[in-house]
Amino acid sequence: MVRTLTLMLVLAAVVCVVPAHAAPFSIARVHYDGGGDWYGDPSSLVNLQEYVQRTLGLDVTDKEVTVRLTDDDLFRHPYLYMTGHGNVRFSNEEVTRLREYLLGGGFMHVDDNYGLDDSFRRELKKVFPDRDLVEVPFDHPLYSTVFPFTNGLPKIHEHDGEPAQGFAIINDGRVVLFYSFQCDLGDGWEDLDVHNLTPAKHEAALKMGVNLIAYALSGQPEALP
Repeated sequence: MVRTLTLMLVLAAVVCVVPAHAAPFSIARVHYDGGGDWYGDPSSLVNLQEYVQRTLGLDVTDKEVTVRLTDDDLFRHPYLYMTGHGNVRFSNEEVTRLREYLLGGGFMHVDDNYGLDDSFRRELKKVFPDRDLVEVPFDHPLYSTVFPFTNGLPKIHEHDGEPAQGFAIINDGRVVLFYSFQCDLGDGWEDLDVHNLTPAKHEAALKMGVNLIAYALSGQPEALP
């Protein structure tokens, strides 16, 4: 009953932010420079969007949307996603645009696909030289907005055998950038036969993706009971 009520409140908040006449929701994949495979996990976002439609009832696009931080329509996308294994590098203009986007109400999920960490942290420091990534506690609404994750991020791929961690940039009490590390949510969203994952891990990754999107679109999930 409590979870049903919470989900209803989340859906109501999302509807307020995404009115019926708005364009279908899409996750905007960030196309960045530096040599990293920004295009990794090609089936992941379409699968996640379909799951969002089933669980939250949002009207979603049936294909992936790609955006550069310098594109004119950047601020029309409420949810950015960035992933890859290799290097990322932002230009001075991209640094400025990303800071304006995040401080202006946008949300970004960066998903380390193993190998992005060093370059991402370096470039993020250009965007927010006066802020540090902080680890998100397990009782934060990000981990319970729709589906409960009492131990934080689900562990999808082992890699170094370290626990999955979620980090964030906070602005005015709100997470504006979420960084999933040692986790590989994008791999979990992919078609099951791509990484030979169990259905349980696939489902866990999709549910965590729904939590992130619900948090981002509902504005201030901290106010939920």
